[in-house]
Amino acid sequence: MTAPVSPAAPAHPDGRAATAEPVNADPTVGDQSLAELISRMTSDVGQLVSTQLELAKVEIKDEVTRAGKGVGMVGGGGLAAYVALLMISVAAAIAIGNALDGIGWGFLIVGLVYAAVAAVLVLTGKKQISSATPIAEQTKETLKEDLEWARQQRS
Repeated sequence: MTAPVSPAAPAHPDGRAATAEPVNADPTVGDQSLAELISRMTSDVGQLVSTQLELAKVEIKDEVTRAGKGVGMVGGGGLAAYVALLMISVAAAIAIGNALDGIGWGFLIVGLVYAAVAAVLVLTGKKQISSATPIAEQTKETLKEDLEWARQQRS
């Protein structure tokens, strides 16, 4: 004789059979007072927040590490570009010097080109700095309007 077959319990996503027991089968829950339950809930929420903060710290640390590596690579690329500019400048100076039968003339011409570029950049930057206003005019006007409104409300 075979044993009666019970209906199959629904399976969990991981393949285990579901049980009829509740997830938190703590038999003392029914005997606890409201104050004890609130205390336990507060403790659980505090623990959850603490766990979430620790997770956030780990995630932020990973992101900062990744960003730091990126900054290092950009810095290395900038250094390589600087060295390349120096090498190209020296090559241009030598080529111009060979064309003019005097290497000194080549370096002088390349130096003057860099001086002209520097002068244009400095003058353009100076113009932008002097045109910038430290106080945002729109914000200043909004603050004046808010002050006037506050005065009218007091009266």
